[in-house]
Amino acid sequence: MSDLAAELGSSALLTDMYELTMLQAGLHSGVAHRRSIFEAFGRRLPSGRRYGVVAGTGRFLSHLADFRFTDTQLRWLKEESIVDDDTLDYLRDYRFTGTIRGYAEGEVYFPGSPILTVEGTFGDAVVLETLILSILNHDTAVASAASRMTNAAGGRPLAEMGSRRTHEISAVAAARATAVAGFSATSNLAAGLAYGIPTLGTSAHSFTLIHDSERDAFTAQVGSLGRDTTLLLDTFDVDAALEIAIDIAGTELGGVRLDSGDLAIQATEVRAKLDELGATDTKITVTSDLDEYAIASLAAAPVDSYGVGTRVVTGSGSPTANLVYKLVAHTDAPDGSGDWTSVAKKANGKSSRGGRKEAVRAFDGDIATEEAIGIPRIPADLADGRELLVDLVVEGAVDDSFTGREGVRRARERHAASVAELPRTARRLQDGEPAIPTVYYEG
Repeated sequence: MSDLAAELGSSALLTDMYELTMLQAGLHSGVAHRRSIFEAFGRRLPSGRRYGVVAGTGRFLSHLADFRFTDTQLRWLKEESIVDDDTLDYLRDYRFTGTIRGYAEGEVYFPGSPILTVEGTFGDAVVLETLILSILNHDTAVASAASRMTNAAGGRPLAEMGSRRTHEISAVAAARATAVAGFSATSNLAAGLAYGIPTLGTSAHSFTLIHDSERDAFTAQVGSLGRDTTLLLDTFDVDAALEIAIDIAGTELGGVRLDSGDLAIQATEVRAKLDELGATDTKITVTSDLDEYAIASLAAAPVDSYGVGTRVVTGSGSPTANLVYKLVAHTDAPDGSGDWTSVAKKANGKSSRGGRKEAVRAFDGDIATEEAIGIPRIPADLADGRELLVDLVVEGAVDDSFTGREGVRRARERHAASVAELPRTARRLQDGEPAIPTVYYEG
C-alpha cells in the first residue's frame, strides 16, 4: 500500500477544502439540507473535436462506495481547524443516500450534455464535486483522444503504452479509459489485473544494449519467450537487425517493432524484406510518439498494429475534458417535496442552464442528428429517440455492473455502438464543429 493510500484510508479527502467550508456554512444557514440537483457537463468540446467520450464513471462509483470519513481524517480536520464540530459530526455519519443518473460510460457526448446528475441534499452532493471532476475530467480526456486514434487506425489494433509518461495511478486510469475507447491491450500490469485488459510487452533498447551483441540479445529473447515474440529492430541498423532476427527465429517470428525514423518508409521496406525471406506472417508494430494524425498518416503503410504512449495518456493535446459541476435546481425540503427552483450561473463565458433535465439522441434512420436536452422534459415528438440518462446510484445503492471488469466490458460496447451512430463527419480529424448540434427544449 502506498504512503498516500495508507494515510488517506478512504476516498473522502480526495477533495478540495472549499467543499467542506461550503458544507459548514450551509449547515449554519440551513441550506445544507435542501434537496438539490448538481450536474456535470462540458460547455464546449476541446478545440476542433467533433465529440467527446464519457469515461471514469465506473471508477467514480467505486470511490463513492468508499467515500467515508475515517477517525484519522476527522481528527486531522479538527486539529487543522478546517471545519467546526457540527460539521465534523455531519461528516462522521456521512453516507451518500441520493440518486445519480448519467450517460453510460463509453457514451459519446456533446457541449451541454448532462453527463452526470447528482440528486441529494446540498450537503451530501456538494462534497462530491472534486472527486467527480478529477476522475471524469482525466478519464474522459484520455478516452476522447483514444477514440480518435481508434477511428484513425481503421480496425488495426492499438496498445496503450504510456505508463512511463504519467503519474503511476493516472497510468492505470488511462489504460482503463483507452480500453473503453477501443484499444485492445495495455502494457500496464495493474490495469490488466484490475480490469481484465489484455497486457503485452517484450523488450526495450536497454535489453539489446546490455548484451554483447544484437544477436546475443535476440537469441536470449527468442530462447526465453519463444518464436512468437516481437523483436525490436531499431537499436542499431534495421536491415541488419531484421536479417539477424529471421536467422535466429526463422519465418515463425511473431513480430517486429519499429520505434524511430520515417515509420511509413521503414515499415514498407521491412515488410518487403520479411516477405522476401518467407516471413509472410510476421507482424509489424510501430511506436514512437504516435497520435491520431500520425496513425492516420500510416493508413497506407503495411503496419499491423500501433503502440501509443505519451499522446494518449495526456489526451493528445487536451489533458482535461473541461467538465464542470454546477447546482441546477433545489427545493426547500430535504425530501424534495414542494416546488423545484431552477438556478444557473449567468457570468459571460461561464454560464449554465438550470433545471432538471432529460437527454435524448434523435435519429434520421440509424444516424444521430441531434442531442436533445429537455428542461424538464423532452417534447413528445422526440420521445422515440434513444434515452441517454441511466440510473447509476438509486437511494445510495451503487449499480455494481458499471464497475470493475464488467463495467469496462459494457463501456467498451457502449462506445463502439455510440460512435457507429454518428455521421461520418464525426471521424474527421480536421478542426470542425460538433458532429451533431445540442438543442434545448424548455417548458
